[in-house]
Amino acid sequence: MAEEAPSGGERTEDPTAKRREDFRQKGQVAQSKEVQTAALFSLVLLFWLFYMPYFWDGLTTLVSSLWKSTWEFQSTPSAIMGLSFHVSKEMALLLSPLFLLVLIIGFFSSFFQFGWLLTAKPLIPDFSKLDPIKGFGRIFSKRSLVESIKSIAKITLIGWIAGSTVMAKFNEALILVDTSANATMLFLAKTASLIMAKVCALLILLAFVDFLFVRWEMEEKLKMTKQEQKEEFKESEGDPHIKAQIRALQQQMARKRMMAEVPKADAVITNPTHFAVAIKYDPATMIAPIVVAKGADFVAMRIREIARENNIPLVENPPVARLLHKLDLGAAIPEEMFKAVAEILAHIYSLKGK
Repeated sequence: MAEEAPSGGERTEDPTAKRREDFRQKGQVAQSKEVQTAALFSLVLLFWLFYMPYFWDGLTTLVSSLWKSTWEFQSTPSAIMGLSFHVSKEMALLLSPLFLLVLIIGFFSSFFQFGWLLTAKPLIPDFSKLDPIKGFGRIFSKRSLVESIKSIAKITLIGWIAGSTVMAKFNEALILVDTSANATMLFLAKTASLIMAKVCALLILLAFVDFLFVRWEMEEKLKMTKQEQKEEFKESEGDPHIKAQIRALQQQMARKRMMAEVPKADAVITNPTHFAVAIKYDPATMIAPIVVAKGADFVAMRIREIARENNIPLVENPPVARLLHKLDLGAAIPEEMFKAVAEILAHIYSLKGK
């Protein structure tokens, strides 16, 4: 059954991909035992109907060979060990197809329910399960009650099917006293096959219903509270407050590096107070002037202060300042702004005697 919600609230939120993956790694998946039971019973029974003649032929041959060698057998320890090994090997060979089929059905009945899953976490000892109080609580839990009801209902239905089928064949069974042994065995075989077929149909129906119930139960168990979603987000994405502090620190360091470039600029173009953009041009290494620093409001004021302290010319040109402020740091001046910026630099160079 679904886990009880913690104090954070009711489980009303859909599970996240991370929660689903965490549950899978713990081996907690939607797996119906009834599906495995129905698949094993039905397919093994169907296989046995075809394999039974070969099995009886092999068993008859083995028994005949043992019977023929009885007169020559000597009861020594080594002979008994050899005989035991021989019988065990032959029986293992006869039953190996059946055992192999059981393994294949067991694997695929689980694979088709929850896909490929390989994890060792369910094998790790959980000492909390040794708590007698918790163990007593699990015995009388809702899940135990549901499992008990399911088992009782399945046994009752199988018993009713077997009993009703036998009672329906009761009148036919009365005339078997006047028939041969072969006819009696054929009647019993047909009746048993009919009972088995009905039981298979019942198990398949129960498996389908139980599979839907288990899937619903697991979805309810996977649901999260709002608090659990917030905590998971913090774990996977990081604490928003810490991330904000990191971003602020990164911006502060980037701003310091940017301010260190202002004294190296050729000019600072302003708006005159809202924007400030510092540009630099070196004909030997640059194809066009680049933006080395930019800012608005407080940052713009700081850029102007540094420019004055280092005798960097301040040029008021609102249209050019607004356009340059849209460029990234280190970006070259676009071609359409060459003329306007060249006029500004030419005026500054003339003042410096360049």
